[in-house]
Amino acid sequence: MSVPVPTAVVTGASRGFGRATAAALVAAGTGVVGVARDEEALHAVRAELGAGFTPVVADATDESVAHEVIREHRPGLLVLNAGAVPHMAPVHEQTWETFSRNWNSDTRHVFTWTRAALREPLAPGSVVVAMSSGAVLGGSPLSGGYASAKAAIRYIRAYAADEAERAGSDLRFVVLLPQLTPTGIGSVGVAGYAARQGVDRGTFVANMQPVLTPEQVAKAVLAVAGDPGSAPEYVVSGTGLNPVG
Repeated sequence: MSVPVPTAVVTGASRGFGRATAAALVAAGTGVVGVARDEEALHAVRAELGAGFTPVVADATDESVAHEVIREHRPGLLVLNAGAVPHMAPVHEQTWETFSRNWNSDTRHVFTWTRAALREPLAPGSVVVAMSSGAVLGGSPLSGGYASAKAAIRYIRAYAADEAERAGSDLRFVVLLPQLTPTGIGSVGVAGYAARQGVDRGTFVANMQPVLTPEQVAKAVLAVAGDPGSAPEYVVSGTGLNPVG
């Protein structure tokens, strides 16, 4: 599905869901501003996607970056996907620093860009799609504060949607909850939970079928961005999109 906006911003665009989403948007005719800290990986995406992709090497949690990118590029779509690899260990083997890692990256960057979207603000009709996780529905006992950090993203979405309605700014906020995948950041979780269950990685992945792919997540982003009547929250699995609740 095409997205009727000239420009989108994708955070965490150098790998995984972000990279796949950037590729799908460019293929649909949308110019993408991709934000990530890995300069080499971002420029590899630029080489792959061509002139439709503009790399911005920066920390997505930086408030000044969020405001500057929105002011310069005036995107009609924000895809808030950046995040850190969680430290995999049971709670008693975590430190506060490892436990809070995803609060300081995933949650903080969604807060930062959501705040900027409301304060600039984005143009009427714009859409903000934030990545949460299926882990918020069932917990994630080996990834510290990951599940709670992703749960906070759901609240941020709801708070932002309420403020946009109160201000009459016509902004739409949607959150996606992708299920665990064996690719990208998810590969760390798969390895950890396979070991916890005492099975090899192949057996664990076989029990996850149908496996969710980055391309399916990208398809989900385009679908909700292009649907003015979308639900506010969706679980994304290998079988597609399912509204939460």
